[in-house]
Amino acid sequence: MIGRGLLAEQHAARYLQQQGLQLLAQNYRCRAGEIDLVMQDGDTLVFVEVRLRSNPAFGGAAASIDNRKQQRIIRTAQHYLGTLPRAPRCRFDAVLMEDPQDARLQWLKNAFEA
Repeated sequence: MIGRGLLAEQHAARYLQQQGLQLLAQNYRCRAGEIDLVMQDGDTLVFVEVRLRSNPAFGGAAASIDNRKQQRIIRTAQHYLGTLPRAPRCRFDAVLMEDPQDARLQWLKNAFEA
C-alpha cells in the first residue's frame, strides 16, 4: 500500500506537470536531507517541498516548513546543484494540501529564499 506522503508527492508532481513544469527528480536524498520534487520551470530549477497536513490544529501545512526545515532543504539543494555543470536560476516552492486524494492544493511559488 502506498503511503499518504507518497500519494501527496505524486499528486503534486502531476499538478505541477499540468502547469508546464518538467519533473527531474523525486525524493532527492543526500546526507543533508531530502527534497520531494526537483522540477524545471522554463530556465528555472525549482525545488519543491510537498506538505500534507490533515489536522490544522498544529498550524497547517505551511507552518510545518519552519526555519530548520528550510535550512535542510537549502543544504540539500546546494548538494544537488553541485552535481550540475553550472548552477541555473533556482527557487523554492511549496505545495500544500490536506488530503492527497483531494484535487484542491495550494502552490506557493518562492515559498522561501535561500
